[in-house]
Parts: sequence; structure tokens; C-alpha cells
Amino acid sequence: MDTAPSAQPASTTPAAGNRRRVATAAALASAVEWYDYFVFGIAAALVLGDLYFPAGSPTAGVLASFATFAVGFLARPIGGIVAGHLGDKRGRKPMLVLALTLMGVATTGIGLLPTYDTIGVAAPILLVLFRVLQGIAVGAQWGGAMLMATEYAPEGKRGIYGSFVQLGVPIGVVTANTVFLLAGAFTTDSEFAAWAWRVPFLVGLLVLVLAWYIHTRVEETPEFREAEKKLAEKEKGEQSSPLRTILRGHLGTVLLAGGSFAVNTATFYIIITGVLDYTTRELGMKKSAVLMVSLCISLTQLVLIPAAAALSDKFGRIRIYALGAVGIALWAVPLFLLIDTGSLLWLAVGTFVASCFLSIMYGPQAALFAELFTPEMRYTGASLGYQIAAVAGGGLAPFVMVLLLEATGTSMAVSGYIIVLSVIALVSIKVLADRARAAETAAEPAPEPATEAESAG
Repeated sequence: MDTAPSAQPASTTPAAGNRRRVATAAALASAVEWYDYFVFGIAAALVLGDLYFPAGSPTAGVLASFATFAVGFLARPIGGIVAGHLGDKRGRKPMLVLALTLMGVATTGIGLLPTYDTIGVAAPILLVLFRVLQGIAVGAQWGGAMLMATEYAPEGKRGIYGSFVQLGVPIGVVTANTVFLLAGAFTTDSEFAAWAWRVPFLVGLLVLVLAWYIHTRVEETPEFREAEKKLAEKEKGEQSSPLRTILRGHLGTVLLAGGSFAVNTATFYIIITGVLDYTTRELGMKKSAVLMVSLCISLTQLVLIPAAAALSDKFGRIRIYALGAVGIALWAVPLFLLIDTGSLLWLAVGTFVASCFLSIMYGPQAALFAELFTPEMRYTGASLGYQIAAVAGGGLAPFVMVLLLEATGTSMAVSGYIIVLSVIALVSIKVLADRARAAETAAEPAPEPATEAESAG
């Protein structure tokens, strides 16, 4: 046994064309949401500190902007809880549409927000509020998009279908970096700081178009429709709450899922956000060159993530997932030894290898988390596990990285941080694997007692 037990597939089999349309819509939803989310991280490393938190040293400004970046992660469990509860009771699609709409409004608001010099202290307050809305939106989005894809997947292909949603992350990084690179290429540094940085945020209006498309053209998943019938029958006698069910009977699974994935989100945000600040501010590397490296590395993930997911369909989720966690732990020290050379080539090598291990984990993660829970509580359970990891790992990682560098003066402290999270991940994965194996053993029918003749023989 090497993966968590799946829920039984729904009795209705969607047409191949409908499957492709839903998978494409889910992947696009994930991509545009993550694009909107990542433009904030890039802007936090490049300009937001000076524009919205001008008092104090440059380091204090960066810490303030990264703290605002982290606030979005703290808000993500709110989105996961609310959308998870409603998504398990009312459907995956309406929650996904709501998340997209909220993200479009919040991101556009940031793009139009006056700076500290214009409206004073109201500027950072509004920036934080918009970031909170972004966090709620992305917390709500992931579970909906992931379940739209995996619950439409053909038998034996849940991993590869789930990876379509996971591709939203590298697509989001590529597009966010590309838009920032173009904005910087066609403007001077003063023009970029004055207005060009806003352009990537205003592109977020396209999210609203996709929300309308999903609302009008995409059907609810077959597995939810089956679960909805069961819930309707159950609620005739008693009121049920997916959130209450999770907290009372499956909280351990949620925490283990979060513990298994925190290292992935932390390392990812260290690479795309923390390293961008570190290499440009501390090592004197060019902003455009570092952004280009990040863009190229993300392009390789477009191949690596579905490849890892396909392997998980064949060899088991947990085996592939654990392989990625081991790789991240072993590469944590070499990663920063290469970055500290100040060489663009070695930066590319270090982050590329790290991204390979991240992709090995990220590819099967959607299907793995979906398979940890039954359809009636899957949106809630999977979303909570993912968002706990996001808070414990991703949201705090760039902030912790700056603090560690300031406190110790060495990037090896950041490597140590990654290694600690890797150990937590491997312990969590081991417990999940043991539980899955025990559940499979318990589900096997007991062997029939031998007959008297067989015993004599």
C-alpha cells in the first residue's frame, strides 16, 4: 500500500469533451488566481516597501512588505474553511466562481491604490486589507479548482488530472514575472516606481471574465452530485456540517497533510520571493536577470509537475511525494552555497534542482489530498490541509528568511530552516502512509477458515 484510499468513483461517467473543458477551466482558474497572488510577492520584493512603508531602513521596509505578504497566507485558512464548508454542501463550482471574483476585485484594488505619500497611513492599511482579500480568495480557490479536476478524472488518472490545477502555480509565476519584466523593460526605474508596477495588478481584471465563463459553461462534478444525494438523505434526520465532521473525526489527517506540505510551500516562496530580495539587495545582482531565471525555472515545472503526477498514478502518491521531500532536505545546503556565489549561472543551477524536487512533491499533491477524504467532506479537509501548510510554510518563509539573514549573517540559517521543515514533512508522510496501509488491511476480507480436509492435508 502506498497511497491513501480513494473514495469510490461516481456512478455517472462524464463525456470526454466535458472532462477536457472542466480540466482546462480548472487549470485556467488556478493560473489566473496564482498570477494575481504572485504579483504581490514580486512587488513586495521590488517596490512596495518604499511606496507603502517608507519609514526606517531599507531592511525594515522589506520586512514590512513581506509581513503584508504573509498576511495573505494567514487569511487563506479563512477562505479554505468557508469555501470548504459551503463547497461540500452547495457545490464546487459556485465557490470557485466566488473565489475568482473576489481575487479580481482585490488585485485590481491594489493596482489602483494610492501610495503613502498621497494618502498617508490609509495606504498601508488598505494594502493589508486587499492582501487579506487575496488570501481569502486563493484559500477558497484551490480546493474548488482541484476538485473540479480530480472529481472529473477517469479511473486511474486522478494524479495527472489534479496536476493540471497544480500547473497554475508555475504558469502564474511565469506570467507574473513576464509582465514585470516587460513593465521594467519599457520604462525607466523612476517610471517603474511611479506607475508601471501597477500594470501587472490591473491585468487581474481578466479573472472576472474567467469567473463568468465557469459560471455559465462548466457543470458541477459527478462525485459532488452523488455526495449531494447522500447529504440530502442524511439531513432529513439530522443537520450535518462538513467542518464539524472534519474537526471531530479527521483533524489529525488535516494536520498531517499540512505538516507534509509546509516544506514545499516554504521552499517555493523562498526561491521566488525571498531569493529575489536577497540576490538584488544583498548580493547586488540585477533585478531583471534574477526575474528571468525565476521565469525559466518555472517553465521547466510545466513539464516536471505532470510527469511526477503521472508517476504517482503508476507507483503510488506517497512514494513519489516522499521522494520530493527527501530531495528538498538534501539540497537545502547546496542551494544556498550556489546562490551565495553571486553567479547567475549557479543561481540558475541551484534553483533548478530545487524546483525539480518541489515539482516531484507538487505533482501528486492534489490527488493525494483529495484521496485523504470522502466526497462529503473533501473540499473542507483538503483545503484546510493545504492552507495550514501555506500559513506554516509559505506565508512566513520570506519574512523568516530576512530575519534569519539579519540575525545570523549567513544563508546557512535559511538552509537549516528548510531542513527542519523537511523532517516534519517526512514524519507526517510516514504517519499518513502507515494509516493508509492500516486502513487497506482493515478493508480486506478475512480469509475463510480451512476445511477439516485441508487442515489434515
